[in-house]
Amino acid sequence: MTPAFTTVFVAALVLTSLFRVWLKWRHTRHVRAHRAAVPAGFADRIGLASHQKAADYTVDRSRTVIIDIGIETLVLLGWTLGGGLDALHALCAAHLDGLAYGVALILGVGFISAAIDLPLALYRQFVVEARYGFNRMTPALFLSDLAKQAALALVIGVPVLLAVLWLMGAMGEGWWLYVWLFWCGFNLLILFVWPTWIAPLFNKFSPLPDGDMKTRIEALLARCGFRSSGLFVMDGSKRSSHGNAYFTGFGDNKRIVFFDTLLDKLAPPEIEAVLAHELGHFRRRHVVQRMALAFATSLAFLWLLGQLIDAPWFYAGLGVGSQNTALALVLFFLVVPVFTFPFSPLGSQLSRRHEFEADAYAAEHASAADLVRALVKLYDDNAATLTPDPLHSLFHDSHPPAAQRIARLQVMEKPA
Repeated sequence: MTPAFTTVFVAALVLTSLFRVWLKWRHTRHVRAHRAAVPAGFADRIGLASHQKAADYTVDRSRTVIIDIGIETLVLLGWTLGGGLDALHALCAAHLDGLAYGVALILGVGFISAAIDLPLALYRQFVVEARYGFNRMTPALFLSDLAKQAALALVIGVPVLLAVLWLMGAMGEGWWLYVWLFWCGFNLLILFVWPTWIAPLFNKFSPLPDGDMKTRIEALLARCGFRSSGLFVMDGSKRSSHGNAYFTGFGDNKRIVFFDTLLDKLAPPEIEAVLAHELGHFRRRHVVQRMALAFATSLAFLWLLGQLIDAPWFYAGLGVGSQNTALALVLFFLVVPVFTFPFSPLGSQLSRRHEFEADAYAAEHASAADLVRALVKLYDDNAATLTPDPLHSLFHDSHPPAAQRIARLQVMEKPA
């Protein structure tokens, strides 16, 4: 007789996968239907050729996501009901025990899953991105990044896994609270060390040169009461032509980073407006709110895992014949996304509200008109579709649709 949880899991997996594919199909159909004409609000800002390039780019990317969903579904079934996790458990248990077994099992799942994803990652980078002129990464750089990521997974991941597995085994029924405290501390530590120790392994960071741009940025920071440890330019152009700017770190270790591609595409007043938007996230405490939400969610998940870890039906329902902390950890985080996907709009809605608030802050401390010009250039240069499917956007887009965002900013524009 099939365990009840197996039926629940398979039904949830099939429904979630089909719904995700349907959302992508809706999205591509909607984008294609609006490919022939630039939306009225952008007709004098973006050319038809650019609009059609964005539509084609969106459709191609959506196709790869549909393939990815299919692969993810098959891989998850392979790990669980297909016996993959049981087989890896047997292999690791035959040669290792204790914490070493647990670390080997979890890393094994991670590296095998990454290897399965590798062909599609190569296709995305060297076919889709290259087709639209965005890829600047060489195969050598791709392999170098891959090697560094694997090394970091070992150097950082092994000690973290050892700590988590030890806490799970040594702290009794309340282990989940101790793991949560450790996890929160670890994430705060990573936020602190990332800018100076980890990010430079992948990119070169140079101080922003003196000149009008730097003067504008320093004046903006002074107006907003923001202190940072430096203004830096990142060589993002060695991987992609996409542009961006971001904050990293916290406390006295905060850095402001501009992609070199962004500086090439935008005028100084437009860059100032983009940075004012990012400062809005800081001044409106969006980063703290999102961090608090992430910590609260992780606490809830760890508590739930604490209730499942000794439940035989949890393992049997997912096709695993053995029972231990490492298997519980792997199984739980493999299957959680299947059940949490329906709640995606909640996260998207919160993120969109934050984006609107940051835009409003930028309009107060810089120029709404300059931010509009910057956003239109970035939509154009990054081939971002101006006509997303509303339902797809509700589930997947952390930023408001372009038309809504521009319309709100235009209302905030101050008269010349």
